Amino acid sequence: MRVIAWLVEGTWPACVDAVRTHAPDTAEVVLLHVTGAEVPGLAHGAFAGLLGRGGPWGHLPAEGWGKDPGDRLEALGGSSAAELLDAAAERLGRPCVREERSGRVEREVVAAAEGADLLVLARDGDRSRLGPKSLGPAVRFAVDHAPCPVLLVWPEPAPGLGTIPPPPPHHP
Repeated sequence: MRVIAWLVEGTWPACVDAVRTHAPDTAEVVLLHVTGAEVPGLAHGAFAGLLGRGGPWGHLPAEGWGKDPGDRLEALGGSSAAELLDAAAERLGRPCVREERSGRVEREVVAAAEGADLLVLARDGDRSRLGPKSLGPAVRFAVDHAPCPVLLVWPEPAPGLGTIPPPPPHHP
């Protein structure tokens, strides 16, 4: 059995705990972190736009100026992902594979789940009430497109049944 646990800042402990609870000891566990390309890409673009203005770059201090901030953001994201994966592996307390990907987050998660027997992920939307808004766009995409069974967990105790939205007015 191959289990993929999609780890995201803030919700990853719930996913690791779900793997510990629901995956057999013999399962191959893959701890997955995906870094989106959006933030470094925006920084690269902004920097290129500033350079395109033809400003007087020659008089600026050498350290830090004239360097693309997108490169720095990519490096920071990589070290942050490694730290998250290390903490998750320690919490898991058993052998596992650590996998880092980058790109369109939701598509990378679905691609990583190909051939898996279970994908574990956490709700990332409005967690104050039960309902579809408890899933953000990336998690909704992964749930809808996963090529394997999905275990969807609450990062904290689930809200009570009284938080279910009322039925639409046209329903009896």
